[in-house]
Amino acid sequence: MKRDRLLRIALACLFGLAIAGILAWTTIRHDERRAAATNGAAGTGTASVGGPFSLVDHTGQPVTDQDYAGRYMLVFFGFTFCPDICPTELQTIAQAMDQLSPEEQDQVQPLFITIDPERDRPAVLAEYVNLFHPRIVGLTGTPEQVAAAAKAYRAYYARSKEAGDGPDYMMDHSTFVYLMGRDGHFISLFRNGVTADELVTALRAELAKKTDAR
Repeated sequence: MKRDRLLRIALACLFGLAIAGILAWTTIRHDERRAAATNGAAGTGTASVGGPFSLVDHTGQPVTDQDYAGRYMLVFFGFTFCPDICPTELQTIAQAMDQLSPEEQDQVQPLFITIDPERDRPAVLAEYVNLFHPRIVGLTGTPEQVAAAAKAYRAYYARSKEAGDGPDYMMDHSTFVYLMGRDGHFISLFRNGVTADELVTALRAELAKKTDAR
C-alpha cells in the first residue's frame, strides 16, 4: 500500500510538472508574439514605428495623424474596460502633463487609441479620458482603422481567450507609451511602469531642442 501511495504521489508530481511546462511555454510564446509585434523598436530604435492613421476622436470627429502635426505625441494603445494597466498608464501621462507648463502642454498631445472599438465608441471614450486629463484625446474607429493604426505602431492586441465570448471579455495588448516627434516620426518608447518624471524629462529634452535651435 505504501508503495502504491508513493507511486501515485510521483505520478501526480510528474503531471504537475507537465502542466507547469505547458503554461510556461504558452507564456513564452505569448511574450514572443508581443516582442515580434514591436519588431525590436525598444532595442535599437531602427524599426519603423508610427505612421499615418485615420480614426475618430472622442467627440465623434474624424481625425488623421496630420491633425496633430507640429506637436509631440504621447501615444498609448488600450481599452476602457482594462482593469489595471491602462488606467495606471493614463494616470502617469496625466501626472506628466500636470508637471508641464501651459506653454509646454500646448506642444504635447497625449493620444489614447482603443484596441476595442466594438465597445469603445466616442461617447464611452469621452467619459473615460476625461477621468484622467482634459488634454488626453481618445481615438476609435472601425476595426479595420484601429488595426491599421496598431500595425503602424507595431502594437500587439487580441481578445483574451480566457474571458470567453461574453460582453465582459478582456483584451491582451502591448503596454508601451510612444513618444512621437512634431513630424510624426518615432523618438522613443517607454515600457510599462514608466514614471511621470521620466516622461517629463524626455519631453523637456525634446522641447529644449527647438529652443536651442532658435
